[in-house]
Amino acid sequence: MTTLVDRIANDLTEAMKARDAIRVSALRMLRAALKNRAIEKRVDSLPDEEVIPVVQKIVKQHHDSIDSFKKGRREDLVKKEEAELAVISQYLPKQLTQEEITTLVKGIIRKTNAQGPQAKGLVMKNAMQELKGRADGSLVGAIVSAELAAGIKNT
Repeated sequence: MTTLVDRIANDLTEAMKARDAIRVSALRMLRAALKNRAIEKRVDSLPDEEVIPVVQKIVKQHHDSIDSFKKGRREDLVKKEEAELAVISQYLPKQLTQEEITTLVKGIIRKTNAQGPQAKGLVMKNAMQELKGRADGSLVGAIVSAELAAGIKNT
């Protein structure tokens, strides 16, 4: 089974052969970020569980750039960033739906007997450990806050 790093390298080669400038640009940036992370860790190659946080960081940077470009009315750059984001997002695990996240969060709240907003940190810690790369942290935070608030209203 090929690793995520190998898959990215192979996809970059294919994109270069196909002369797909957007894919080449996105994959080169991703590979550079992975190489920098490997250098930081002092390893030759990153395992898949170390690659996913790097990919998530780049996806978040693209989302931030898209927001900034939209505010600056730079539609040309928005389109470029969105195209690169689509390429990079392929390397993330399948994202869970809001309903699936809500079900998981409710289970964690029951398991930990968490009550009230002060328990958000405990619930978030457990939720993010279980979700590892399969959900956006801000969405999970919003769901945790809503469920903890709903628990207060129901008691």
